[in-house]
Amino acid sequence: MKAYGIIWDMEKIKATIDGRMTETEAGTTILELLETGSIRYEDNPVSAAYANGCVVSLKEKLMGSTEIRTIRAASPEGKRVYRKSICFLLCYASALIAPERTLIIGHSLGDGYYFRYRDGRKPDTKALKAAMNEAVRNDLPIDLVTLTAEEALEYSRRRNLAETGKLLLSENASSYRFARLGDCYEMDYEPMVPSAGYLGLWELMNYEGGLLLRYPQTRSPFRILPFSDNPLLFSVFSENKRISGIVGIESLGDLNRQISEGTITETIRLTEALQRKRIAAIASAVAEKKTIKAVFIAGPSSSGKTTFSMKLTDELILHGYSPIRLSLDDYYLPGDLVPVDENGEKDFDVLESLDIPLFREQFSDLVNGKEIHPAEHSFKEKKTVLLDKTLKMDEDSILIIEGIHGLNPALIGDFPEEKIFRVYISALTQVNLDTRSRISTTDNRILRRMIRDSRTRGIPAAETLRRWPQVERGEKNNIFPFQNNADIMINSALEYELSVLVTYAIPLLRSVRREEGEAYALSRRLLAFLDLVYPLPDDAVPPDSILREFIGGSIYGAI
Repeated sequence: MKAYGIIWDMEKIKATIDGRMTETEAGTTILELLETGSIRYEDNPVSAAYANGCVVSLKEKLMGSTEIRTIRAASPEGKRVYRKSICFLLCYASALIAPERTLIIGHSLGDGYYFRYRDGRKPDTKALKAAMNEAVRNDLPIDLVTLTAEEALEYSRRRNLAETGKLLLSENASSYRFARLGDCYEMDYEPMVPSAGYLGLWELMNYEGGLLLRYPQTRSPFRILPFSDNPLLFSVFSENKRISGIVGIESLGDLNRQISEGTITETIRLTEALQRKRIAAIASAVAEKKTIKAVFIAGPSSSGKTTFSMKLTDELILHGYSPIRLSLDDYYLPGDLVPVDENGEKDFDVLESLDIPLFREQFSDLVNGKEIHPAEHSFKEKKTVLLDKTLKMDEDSILIIEGIHGLNPALIGDFPEEKIFRVYISALTQVNLDTRSRISTTDNRILRRMIRDSRTRGIPAAETLRRWPQVERGEKNNIFPFQNNADIMINSALEYELSVLVTYAIPLLRSVRREEGEAYALSRRLLAFLDLVYPLPDDAVPPDSILREFIGGSIYGAI
């Protein structure tokens, strides 16, 4: 990571903090300029800052004129800083009480992160909690330090941080910046709070042979909500981690190495073959039930629902079905009837934005053997029309219906459950950044959506990034609560895809200007992350890959 600001050949520099101008010496940290007050999380303290538009630690040294805006712990960006910091706190505690064991971060699960030990043995949760709480009570500092390449590699070897070592070798820099808490170091990918005293609200619990580190959610920012399990999602992550081990890409260092050594083509073939196998298994599960008349497919933005529905259609044809595909996107209300959100913008993510009576009528007519004129929605003209062509189900027909509300039981009302099969699809990134840092599933979906928006809709990257918080709110309210209604879940993320997306994403992210505010900060964070990823030409991506839905060139045409 780089220091922010411009280095000037002078002792004094100017800084603006939330509109207040001040003068200080070069090398002063942001924290030293602030009147911090309480650092208790429950008091919503200033925990990070925007420095010239980029999110940084309060321990960042100012080396030139800097415009600073403070970030509170409970703000959207503050929550990301907090979550990153409590993960580091857990890793510190583990290194303190069990230095001979290696704690590995896994995936997100609801309101927490799953961790496991490399040796497979159960954690000493009580001792970990005690060490974490003591660090909080003592307000241990989280400092930013620079290690030479040799020091960084030696530390990763000594602590058995194999994934971190691989990434260091693929970066091949002369030095690296780390965060340090006690004798525990972590590569400085993202900013953290200045000290452990900020980290007083979390819950650590045993879960599936490992640990679940839970954090406060948006709807309850100052207390931990009761635990709600999601075993189906956990099973999907676990299966995909196993597959990642088979193809040899468990961390970004593995991916970079395969690209540099020229062995990635075989991995792409295996990865795509495994995904086709999963889709074929879903088709078999549908066929085995024999009573299914409709398959509903739902998932968050940029999960690959459209391509998945087409690939599933192909597999069902092989089982003797005659599939009929419908998209819930074709049942949106006219633009002036779409509800608005709290910001006064059209909210296309709520169920009420669909013409539910029309969909239910057509769905009922089809399953009862009647003929319909299918709907088609024009976002340009903001209206839905009925096409001249007709659709009608026969004995071998099955409906394939995809859309974000596909798992919401209110969509179709009363309909025999034995005739419905529900699939939840999401892009669940299974590749770690290093031993202690994960690659965000959300970041992967943002990149997918940004690239597709630019390619197919002409939407600038800044606009996609600006709208993303609204997309996330819609998912939390209208998609995630229903994911456990699914009969089966499938992961559309591919172990190699970041290396393909990076080439498309970088110029788009660089186009986002500083005046775009939070969108600029997000673009800078994603650019810093993608700087770690080796690029890969897209010519090795199969034409039927779900990835083609976003980068173009799909065998299924313009989707």
